[in-house]
Amino acid sequence: MAIIITDECINCGACEPECPNNAIYEGGVEWKISEGTTVKGDYTLETGESVNVDKENSPVEEDFYYIVPDKCTECKGFHEEPQCAAVCPVDCCVDDPERRETEKALLARQARLHV
Repeated sequence: MAIIITDECINCGACEPECPNNAIYEGGVEWKISEGTTVKGDYTLETGESVNVDKENSPVEEDFYYIVPDKCTECKGFHEEPQCAAVCPVDCCVDDPERRETEKALLARQARLHV
């Protein structure tokens, strides 16, 4: 499963620099697949949509930090535990109950993002 940031976020920003995939963005900020990854050209999102990796995508959240599910690997392939959750002072980086993913799927995403 991917990690989400709940609306209890205090916008401290501690999580953002810890993400090895650059999957965490400040609320209201557009995101790109290419940021923090080595992907070039086009990338197929989990929805099946193909996007250019340099395309600016709409923010997932406007008011507080958010995690792009298509870039989150729960730090698999980098760390033993999700670093955002480890540093969050208010414990608002939690498992997304709507997005269950196996370790195999998370490692496959990590391999796609870091060719």
